[in-house]
Amino acid sequence: MTTTRKLSGRARKAVLLVHVLSAAAWLGIDLALGILVVVALSTEDVVTAAIAIQAVDVFAIWPMFGASVVCMISGVVLGVGSKYGLVRYWWVAVKLFMNVGMSLLIAFALRPGVAEAARIGERMLAGDPSAVIPSDLLHPVVVAPTLLLFAYVLSVFKPWGRIRKSAQPVKRERRDLVGAV
Repeated sequence: MTTTRKLSGRARKAVLLVHVLSAAAWLGIDLALGILVVVALSTEDVVTAAIAIQAVDVFAIWPMFGASVVCMISGVVLGVGSKYGLVRYWWVAVKLFMNVGMSLLIAFALRPGVAEAARIGERMLAGDPSAVIPSDLLHPVVVAPTLLLFAYVLSVFKPWGRIRKSAQPVKRERRDLVGAV
């Protein structure tokens, strides 16, 4: 039998608050990133586009990555210290998988792309007519908030139940052979 150490009510609420606030910060940064990318891709003003795309590089990646890591750590603490467990329920496991995956994508896929886009922004400001912001930057700003909102939905509705039903001993009726005939 495994026993888990449960968080006290006050500690659980504190960790839950950190978890919710970090998730909200992550979503907010993601939405701001989306606004800047849409502005950069849709404006006719080269200076506005260049500044918007450079702003993404300045503020978005490390704060977003930091928020994702804080969200992940606080989620793990909540999972380990509560009745839900870390991978006892599908909705918790899916959220953990999404968080790890999205955090890795921020660090290893989004960061280099944003850095390259910022260099393009510098070239745009310098008057380079061949500098064009890649439209594929629009994909992460659509996919990431959608996944984060899905994680919020999972947190509220807690679908799908347990990953594996607990092994409860089967209660069998004992039949007495004497008198059965």
